[in-house]
Amino acid sequence: MATTKLVNETTMDDDKHSLNAATTTSAWQDFLALIKIGIVNSNAMTTFTGVWLALYFTERSFFANFDIVLYAMIGSSLVIAGSCSYNNYFDRDIDPKMERTKNRPTVSGRFQPATALTLGLFFIAIGSVLLFLTTPMAGVIGLIGAFTYCVLYTMWSKRKTTFNTVVGSISGAVPPLIGWTAVEPQLTSVPIALFLIMFIWQPPHFLALAMRRKDEYARAGIPMLPVVHGFAVTKRQMIAWVACLLPLPFYLYPLGTVFLIIATALNIGWLVLALKGLRAKDDIKWATGMFVYSLNYLTILFVSMVIVTFIPF
Repeated sequence: MATTKLVNETTMDDDKHSLNAATTTSAWQDFLALIKIGIVNSNAMTTFTGVWLALYFTERSFFANFDIVLYAMIGSSLVIAGSCSYNNYFDRDIDPKMERTKNRPTVSGRFQPATALTLGLFFIAIGSVLLFLTTPMAGVIGLIGAFTYCVLYTMWSKRKTTFNTVVGSISGAVPPLIGWTAVEPQLTSVPIALFLIMFIWQPPHFLALAMRRKDEYARAGIPMLPVVHGFAVTKRQMIAWVACLLPLPFYLYPLGTVFLIIATALNIGWLVLALKGLRAKDDIKWATGMFVYSLNYLTILFVSMVIVTFIPF
């Protein structure tokens, strides 16, 4: 009997430990979902590229300016995380209507609306303070990005107009500007080119997603371009946006020939894929290919910007 009791108590302790561990893991996963960790991570990459190139072109030491790098990276990530948390707070009425958003913690109730709102505003505030510790310009640009995403996109254009993707692209394009201005407040052709690449990249990226999720967006009442004007118009606009990327790498000519070749090859490849959409028999399959290409495009392009700085010319 004593042995049985001991075994039972041990089993109960193990069950409690497993339950606590599972609860902790679940809470952490819900937190990461609330701040949209995927968006935070991808924007951290573009922010770092802005920081790195500013240090490179102004011939400043990375380690001597490590505090600035740290403030810029943490500050921008907090502003983005806070903006995403606010987006989840505001969109909790339409998120249940879409397959990809119906399990968000603000929909399931695992995060209360007030908590999501409080965390969002807190992260934006703390992140902005860190950015202002680098330069006032970086802090202002961070606030512009947060305002554009939270107010102009989330609260207004997302539910009102097919231009919502364009409006949202402004906030998505500011991370490399934040990174650059954290080091060098003066905006030259390099950071402007980074901003334009990010700005123009986003419409074809998100329109591809909108094509794949057309029915969900329609059910939620969100006027995405494929919902309002159909696939044919969407395809033509995606081709136009991708074509606008072609000249932009040449504004980054100081990065050298290797980068220009990589960037131009990526642009031509994406344009060819976009043009194939005019004759695509399976629009969803084509849109999926465009979406995947856009993700690889961004990663390869921005990583190559950093790598080529180590190549002697």
